Amino acid sequence: MTMRAVGYELALDELQRLRALAFRDGTVLERDGLAVYAFDQALRLRLPAGLADTGRVGALEAVLSSIEQEHLFYPPLAVGALPFRPDEPGALVVPELAVVAPSGGQPLAIVTGQSPARDTLERLLAQSSKAACSPAAPPSSGARHEAAPPDRFQLRSRRSHADFLQRVSTAIDEVRTGRLDKVVLAREVVVHANRQLRQHDLLERLRALHPSCQSFAVEGFLGASPELLVSRRGDIVASHPLAGTAPRSGDPEADKRLAAALLASDKERAEHRTVVDAIAHGLSPVCDSLVVPSEPSIVELRNVSHLGTRIEGRLDTTKPGCLSLLARIHPTPAVAGSPTDVALEYLSKVEELERGRYAGAVGWVNAAGDGEWYLGIRSAIVEGRTARLFAGVGIVADSDPETELRETQLKLQAVLAAAVRP
Repeated sequence: MTMRAVGYELALDELQRLRALAFRDGTVLERDGLAVYAFDQALRLRLPAGLADTGRVGALEAVLSSIEQEHLFYPPLAVGALPFRPDEPGALVVPELAVVAPSGGQPLAIVTGQSPARDTLERLLAQSSKAACSPAAPPSSGARHEAAPPDRFQLRSRRSHADFLQRVSTAIDEVRTGRLDKVVLAREVVVHANRQLRQHDLLERLRALHPSCQSFAVEGFLGASPELLVSRRGDIVASHPLAGTAPRSGDPEADKRLAAALLASDKERAEHRTVVDAIAHGLSPVCDSLVVPSEPSIVELRNVSHLGTRIEGRLDTTKPGCLSLLARIHPTPAVAGSPTDVALEYLSKVEELERGRYAGAVGWVNAAGDGEWYLGIRSAIVEGRTARLFAGVGIVADSDPETELRETQLKLQAVLAAAVRP
């Protein structure tokens, strides 16, 4: 089956219409500097054994690179949200229509298929016009109405605070045996709404609340991630891991003190360095050079600050694709623990939580091997009237259960503030 991709330049008003349509029920990957919107499916690229099957990862990249291209100044791409566990099945989708909109650059529509044509673009533009009109249509017009947004919510934790505190205490004991340096425990909170949760509402709020993050919506998985797992542009590779957390109060002077305490914390710095070292260890074998700063910096978000380190390097002549680079480092100690294999085994036995795509990787890779993958945190799995929200914390030998519980509450607020609108 021969696949072809054809590119069409978009006018600004066309881009805006397709953005609105993607926010309603398409795929969205949007950050300052670059937006990707995707519709329908030309090809599904499966990873039956997950990223752990590196041979299959390479074969998938080869399939993507084999797509014939016409009138493109940007290669065809695949988008996806992959699971937390590296051996869990996942898939990427080559969209029938992808929109790539770099900041300050020419937005492009990429139509992919066996017989790609502009008809696909025209159909979706027509659909965007109908969707824009539907909310305001009078009841007698016969137009399809968008349901009203929910206005009543119930919030339920899957487990009591006491249960989570006990699990943290048990994890601390496990770390103190020396079998683990760190393990990341997650909590799940469920929001039940009286009407269907609307994707565009959630995304617009997430963009407004967390403008510095990567907002995403992929097959019901929504969020705003602050953490770049890996990106590739030509032979340049980058990662920006975050680990170590402190609250923000909104008072500038108080926040300066909290940030200074975070930078001075031996516990937080050690936890952060474990993540940095793991990523550097994964990337360095395929890099001619890799710059890993010795000191972290403060990354400020809406209600928390993190320690962050920007890692950058130049790939060697093997020049692996971005998906292959992701397979070398995911999952990091930031979401699993250290050593990673021991932490994953521990979590499978004691966490009793189906993470799915939470703490997995969300992003895209194109036919040239370039791409971006963000960590699927500050996220929710949305289905109809229900949203499952997650937050995780890293447990080390001197962790305090009450402090770790409060940290999950801070992290959950990132999506709760967008989902619950009384």
